[in-house]
Amino acid sequence: MKKVLKWIGIVVGSLLGLVLVAGLVMFLIGNSRLNKTYSFPLSNIVLPADDASLELGKHRVDSLCAGCHGEDLSGIEKWFNASALGTIDSANLTSGKGGVGETYTDEDYVNAIRHGIDSKGKPIFMPAVVSTANLSDEELGAIIAYIRSLPPVDHETEGAQFTPLAKVMLVLGVLPAFPVEVVSHNTDVPHVEAGPTVEYGKYMVDTHDCRLCHGPELNGGPFPDPTIIKISPNLTPGGEVAFWTEEQFVNTFRTGVTPGGHELDPALMPWKDYGKFYDYELQAIYAYLQTVEKLPQYTE
Repeated sequence: MKKVLKWIGIVVGSLLGLVLVAGLVMFLIGNSRLNKTYSFPLSNIVLPADDASLELGKHRVDSLCAGCHGEDLSGIEKWFNASALGTIDSANLTSGKGGVGETYTDEDYVNAIRHGIDSKGKPIFMPAVVSTANLSDEELGAIIAYIRSLPPVDHETEGAQFTPLAKVMLVLGVLPAFPVEVVSHNTDVPHVEAGPTVEYGKYMVDTHDCRLCHGPELNGGPFPDPTIIKISPNLTPGGEVAFWTEEQFVNTFRTGVTPGGHELDPALMPWKDYGKFYDYELQAIYAYLQTVEKLPQYTE
């Protein structure tokens, strides 16, 4: 009996040792991915200075950036907060104390927004890069020019503080990959003419997180935040939106209430940000959604 218990102890101890070694290896791999540096060709984007471009930049910042970086773009502490995984402070985008604008060049802003890296070339955990990587050169230049025009705000943030478990889960694929690892890294994104058209609607969908939350095919999916255990709804003609009129679609974004009376949760669907879209932008999105493939609701 003692021999049996001894061998059981040896086997269990060996298995625990293997688990610890595997965990250590994955931790080191995850740490390596966090500290990997990247470089991309210069964009040669020229920042505009005219009033119309600055207004365009403000319009995009209001719907794309303010929700995560704050109304004054000085960053939000504990923007992501999960004790088991760590915390993330969104960056202060201004030139105030603690802001990236103190040191960022125009190209650094391009690299952050389009490629998902900081001024040192390391990955940043900004899920929206999957969308903002598709911004045209014209709109990206307008956004950066507008951010440059803002008054400095002093606010020091701490960036990302990941736990060892988060680094292991990153390697296991439980957490999403860094944007820098998945975006196309195009350096010349052409202009799309604004208007209530299908083409412009696709551009709006591609640049405003719709696919990030509703899935690549827009038929729903898990939220990018791993702490939110919900499935987003289907936006294709296979879902509820197919039965909405254009007017009802626009009104949903203006009021946060669907035609069926369901109140949208702003923590899950940033309708208040997207409610700042011009009518023709919402009309374009609606027009595009009518043309995508009819798919069933995504389920796990």
